[in-house]
Amino acid sequence: MSLIERVRSLLLRPKQTWPVIAAEPADAASIYRRYVVILVAIPAVCAFIGWTLVGGGAFGVTYRLPIATALVQMIVGYLLSLAIVYVLALIVSALAPTFGGRNDLVAALKVVAYGSTAGFLGGVFSLLPSLSWLGLLASFYSIYLIYTGLPVLMRCPPEKAGTYTVVVVVCALIAMIVLGAVSALFIERGAVGFGTTTVGAPALPGAAAADLKGMVQGLDLARLEATQRTAKR
Repeated sequence: MSLIERVRSLLLRPKQTWPVIAAEPADAASIYRRYVVILVAIPAVCAFIGWTLVGGGAFGVTYRLPIATALVQMIVGYLLSLAIVYVLALIVSALAPTFGGRNDLVAALKVVAYGSTAGFLGGVFSLLPSLSWLGLLASFYSIYLIYTGLPVLMRCPPEKAGTYTVVVVVCALIAMIVLGAVSALFIERGAVGFGTTTVGAPALPGAAAADLKGMVQGLDLARLEATQRTAKR
């Protein structure tokens, strides 16, 4: 299946597409080579174009980034985004037994990589920085994609998929904060959004995985599952 067909089927028919993805032979290298490295480039390149050619601002004042600065941001953000995908996959895999699933790194990488499709595509809105917030709305659909993919790929009970998804989203949000903090080592402004100033000591991706797992273990999972069951009633 071509990349365009895969994207279309995921966005329009996720429940039918996940079993196909689960049955496909794959490894981390092939998932990255055929999908992740291409999709992750969309927000990075679009933000570069938007902030160097179009610019953003308010009250009639437009601000554009120097090309050299924007280029550094694009490269650093792109590489760190690739790392974050893998870190999240490690966490999804490690947490699977907690939710009655199986610890399978390749399956977890499929969930994170393909489940993030809508969020990656939402990066096209960065071509017009004033509309970049629409990319956040696109990311919400990725939450649904992950929700439908976890039971199929990680083999967790469907009734625990909602809680599992909440934990994954929390990890993703923290990972994005870490991404911005690490970016601040190289540039004055964080790579996320090209306009966010990050304050605080950054963590390396390996340490981030351990920190995120520790924070997740502190969540009241029983309460989350009880809330999910109540909502279904």
